[in-house]
Amino acid sequence: MHINKRIGAVATAALLLSSSYGLAAEINPARGTWDSGWFDTEVYIAALRELGHSVNEPITLDDAVRYQALSQRDADFSVMEWFPLFNDRFAMFDNLDMVGYVIRGGALEGYLVDKKTADEYGITSLADFADPEISALFDRNGDGIADMVACPPGWDCGLVIDHHITEFSLEEHIDLITAAYDPAMADAIAAYEAGEPILFYTWTPNWVLGELVPDKDVVWLEVPYSSLPEGQSEFEGHTAIEGVVGCATDPCEMGFPANDIRPVGNSAFLDENPDVYRLFEVMEIPLDAVGEQNVRMKEGENSAEDVRRHAQEWIAANRELFDGWIEEAKGALEQ
Repeated sequence: MHINKRIGAVATAALLLSSSYGLAAEINPARGTWDSGWFDTEVYIAALRELGHSVNEPITLDDAVRYQALSQRDADFSVMEWFPLFNDRFAMFDNLDMVGYVIRGGALEGYLVDKKTADEYGITSLADFADPEISALFDRNGDGIADMVACPPGWDCGLVIDHHITEFSLEEHIDLITAAYDPAMADAIAAYEAGEPILFYTWTPNWVLGELVPDKDVVWLEVPYSSLPEGQSEFEGHTAIEGVVGCATDPCEMGFPANDIRPVGNSAFLDENPDVYRLFEVMEIPLDAVGEQNVRMKEGENSAEDVRRHAQEWIAANRELFDGWIEEAKGALEQ
């Protein structure tokens, strides 16, 4: 991987060529299609504007198109990149850098069912769905097998889910719902509120676990053993996560490694803007702040204006921290 490859000579060149480097740039952000990371994007945009840059509205792209856009510099950066989930996609391009962390090690993924059904039938593992009687409990379309809200087409999490379904021989026991995620989960929540069993994939931070609280409304399922697609096989053995509330055991064998959410930028863009590079190195947003904002979105504050306002409100409440990031970034132009 190409991590922190920019060296001090670039910063020196930036000072010598200050008519081009270190001054206001016109910046084009990209973001993913899942809205749980749009708040993070707006906080980063606000910081870039505080540095004096002109930042356009973010363009929303699925994973494959987003990485192509970053490589071609149709977009300059995205702060919604999950690693190791996107390792393979990142490795396809030699002109991208990951810099710093938005959320370090706190981004979890996995499978959940409603707690009532899990307790009644002793469901603790995805492997339990190989039992036709268990599978049938979660049938929502009348075909006799479980329906699970999964990832829409184009999301890299779908590669891992497909791998698990095949690896654990669940093709005849679980149907994947791959429609748009938020409406599919809203439908599942409505089913839960009507007293029906539900099975779904989700991640943190995300609004879903604000609506369906682990160990109260839902429980995490383990997988039988650690198994990942070829591109992530180096992380096998690193998918048992400690301290997962709502899991039957500790550590919990979730089937997914804990992810870092990181900024990824076009290398030339980062080279030309050492203050941006340094900003990305020092910024980090608390997991709880993202989760709280995601709940506000799902309670109806979900317009573009709402998300920008949420970012501004968080910045105002954490002004000392935010100002520290800005000062650090400005300092990169003085070295």
